[in-house]
Amino acid sequence: MRAGKQAKYFVKRAITTNLVSEFFGDIVNFFNKAIVAVVSKLPKGIVFIFAKKYIAGVTIEDATRVVKELNSKGILATMDVLGEAISTKEEALDAHKKCNEVLSVIEEHNLNSNLSIKPTQMGLMIDPEFAYGLIAGLVERAGKTGNFLRLDMEDSSTTDSILKLLRKLREKYDNTGVVIQAYLKRSIDDVLSLTKIGTNFRLCKGIYVEPEAIAIKGKQPIRDNFMKLLDAMIKNGSYVGIATHDEYLIDESLKYIKANNIDKSKFEFQMLLGVREDLRDKINAMGYRIRIYVPFGKDWYLYSIRRLKENPEVALQITKSVFGIK
Repeated sequence: MRAGKQAKYFVKRAITTNLVSEFFGDIVNFFNKAIVAVVSKLPKGIVFIFAKKYIAGVTIEDATRVVKELNSKGILATMDVLGEAISTKEEALDAHKKCNEVLSVIEEHNLNSNLSIKPTQMGLMIDPEFAYGLIAGLVERAGKTGNFLRLDMEDSSTTDSILKLLRKLREKYDNTGVVIQAYLKRSIDDVLSLTKIGTNFRLCKGIYVEPEAIAIKGKQPIRDNFMKLLDAMIKNGSYVGIATHDEYLIDESLKYIKANNIDKSKFEFQMLLGVREDLRDKINAMGYRIRIYVPFGKDWYLYSIRRLKENPEVALQITKSVFGIK
């Protein structure tokens, strides 16, 4: 009888503790999001205090320094000149010039880094043929030194245009790939089609806000689709950048890799600068390739606000640091 009462006590305590933990967790999440909402309304100079965790800096020298630091630890990089959805061809030409500078820096300093670009930054939504010419030039130059260029994915209004661009590039170049977002319902069909042309993928969950008609909602359903896409990519012979900070997905990916005896040459892990550095170092220590996305440039604002909204807990950590709170 006494044992039965003890069992009930411990069950009740466990339930209560869990509920309390969830309650305070909800409060913390609410507080973090509130900080992000306030930060996004502040002057850019103050926002930069929060943003600098996620960006290498404003100049190419800043990015070069960060990549060198990563490379010294055996970590790979992909460099990105911030900016997207430009409105004139002149802006696209300026972005193209900066990307060429990145390739020059990679060559000059022998950096272990490739280049990522936003296709809209090259004028994709203004003139697709014009954008193709700029991007093809970058891909060709990267290829001459054995390097690689990744087409970043943007919101769903650009998906068809970006995949069409990829297919055209792949007709001539094999040193380019694309990003697939696990929260889009269309992604499995895109993957099964793109594996037929040997596409190199970066697989991520996705961060743009999309309508329920086209996007999977809910943390676990997106995770499940992520693993479904990873399986399709690997089984169809594609190289995959497993891009996530979700510890659950990293663990599941490692289980999948081990269970299927996937060679390390078939994949790498990828993360954003300034996010889950503990996991980054753990993966690196395990001997797996890991690549960090290193963004820089004067157009850092929108990118940084998205990062803060995706990881609101960081806003609280930075706030405490700014005010000297432990």
